[in-house]
Amino acid sequence: MDRVQISEGLQGSDGLVRRPASPSTGGAHEHRWWILAVIGMAQLMVVLDATIVNIALPSAQQDLGFTDGNRQWIVTAYALAFGSLLLLGGRIADLVGRKLVFMVGLAGFAGASALGGAAGSFTMLVTARALQGIFAALLAPAALSLLTTTFTDPKERAKAFGIYGAIAGTGGAVGLLLGGVLTEYLDWRWCLYVNLAIAALALVGGSRLLHGGRPDDRPKLDVPGTLLVSAGLFCIVYGFSNAETHAWSSASTWGFLVIGALLVAAFAWWQTRATHPLLPLRVVLDRDRGASFLAMFISGAGMFGVFLFLTYYLQQILAYTPVKTGLAFLPMVGVMIVASVVTTNNLVPRMGAKPIVPLGMGLSAAGMVWMTALDLNSGYLTHVLPPLLVLGLGLGLIFAPAMSMATMGVEAHDAGVASAMVNTSQQVGGSIGTALLNTLATSAATNYLVGRQPTPDVMAEAQLRSYSTAYWWSALFFALGLVVSYVLYRRGAPAQQQGEATTVHV
Repeated sequence: MDRVQISEGLQGSDGLVRRPASPSTGGAHEHRWWILAVIGMAQLMVVLDATIVNIALPSAQQDLGFTDGNRQWIVTAYALAFGSLLLLGGRIADLVGRKLVFMVGLAGFAGASALGGAAGSFTMLVTARALQGIFAALLAPAALSLLTTTFTDPKERAKAFGIYGAIAGTGGAVGLLLGGVLTEYLDWRWCLYVNLAIAALALVGGSRLLHGGRPDDRPKLDVPGTLLVSAGLFCIVYGFSNAETHAWSSASTWGFLVIGALLVAAFAWWQTRATHPLLPLRVVLDRDRGASFLAMFISGAGMFGVFLFLTYYLQQILAYTPVKTGLAFLPMVGVMIVASVVTTNNLVPRMGAKPIVPLGMGLSAAGMVWMTALDLNSGYLTHVLPPLLVLGLGLGLIFAPAMSMATMGVEAHDAGVASAMVNTSQQVGGSIGTALLNTLATSAATNYLVGRQPTPDVMAEAQLRSYSTAYWWSALFFALGLVVSYVLYRRGAPAQQQGEATTVHV
C-alpha cells in the first residue's frame, strides 16, 4: 500500500519531535505525563467496572432480593451499552472535541455510579449499570485518542502506551481485588461509590491540563452507519450474553446473533458508499492496524478464561476469600505492567509488532495450557503462580503494542473512531469469549456428572473439568491469535520514527 505523508515532524526547543502546533492536537504537551495520569485513571475506572461488580453481586442480590435469573443483567447491562455505542462515542469525540467528550463521560460515569450505589431496587441498579456503559462508551475512545494526540514523539509514545496498555489489560484483575476489599470490609455499594473519588481526581486534572482536541476538518456524523453498527453490536453482545442462560438453539440466542451479523455486514457495505463514513475503511484496512484490532479481539476473548474461571477455582476449590483471590492476581498484574512498558519502549521500535505480539499470543496459550493441570490439591506458589506469571508476560506483549499500532499514524479527524475500534474489539471479544467459555465449561461439567452420584468429591471434580475445558479453549483462542498476528503484521520497525513524517496507509 502507498504511504501518504500527512505532516512533517518539527523539532522544538526542548529537542522533541512534534507535529506542527494546532489547537486540535490534543493536550498540553509540557504536562503530557500528568495528562497520562489523568487518562490512566479514567481508563482504569472504565475497565475495572467490568469486573468489580462481579465480586459484589452475591451481596447485592441478597440486599436487593433479585433472582438468579436476573443476576446476569447487572453485568450484561454495562456490556451491552458499552459495546454497542463505542464507535458512536469515538466519532462524537472527533466531532465535538475530545476534551469535552472526555469530561462529559467522566461526569456522567460518576453520576451513574452514584445512582447505582444508592440503588434501592433491581431496576434502579440495572439502569445505573446501563448508564455507566453509555458514558464509558464516550469516555474510553476519548481517553485513548487524547493519548494518541498528546504523545507524538515515538520514544515517549512507546512509554505512554506501555503504561496505558498495562492499565487496560490489568484493570479486570484490579477490579477483582478492589471489589473483594470493598465488599468484605465495607459494603457492596462502595464498589460503585469508589468511582466518585477516581472521577473527581480525573475531572480536576482534565479541566486544568487538557486542550479541546477538535480537528479543524472534523467529519459529519454518519447517521445510517451509526444506527446499523450500534444495533448490530447490541444484537451480537446480547445474543452471546443470552447464551450463558439459554440454549444455543434458542431463538433469543441465535436469532439475535444472525440479526447482528446481518446488520454489521450491512454497515460494512454502507461504509463503502457513505460520503462521511462512521468507520472509514482507511482506518481498518491498514495491515498493522487491522492486525491490532484482531489481536485485541482474540486476546479479549481468551483473557476472560483466567479472570472468570480461575476466580471460581480459587474461591470454590481452594476456599480463598474475595480479598485473597484479588491478591493472587497481583503478581500477574506486576509482570504485565513491566512487560508492557519494556516491550513498547525497547522492543517494538526496533523490531516492530510482528515478532512481539505473536510471541505474546504463544506465551498466553502456554499459560492457559499449564492451568489445565490444576487440581483439588494444587498449591498457589507451586501450581497457580507459575502459569499466571507466564500469562501476565504474554498479555503484556500483546496489549500495549497492539494499542499503539492500532492508533499510530491515524489522521486527527479519525483518532476518536480508531481508538473506539480498539475498545470495541476488546469489549466484543470479551463478551463472545465469556459466553462461549461459560457454555463449554457448563457442558463439560454436565457431561461428567452423567451416570455419577453427585457426591461432594464428584461435584468438585466436575467443576475442575469445567475449568480445564475453559482453559483449553482459551489456549485455542490465543493459538489462533498467534497465527493471525504473525500473518498480518508487517515485518520491521513501525514506519513512524523520530524525525519522520506521520504516515497513513491507504
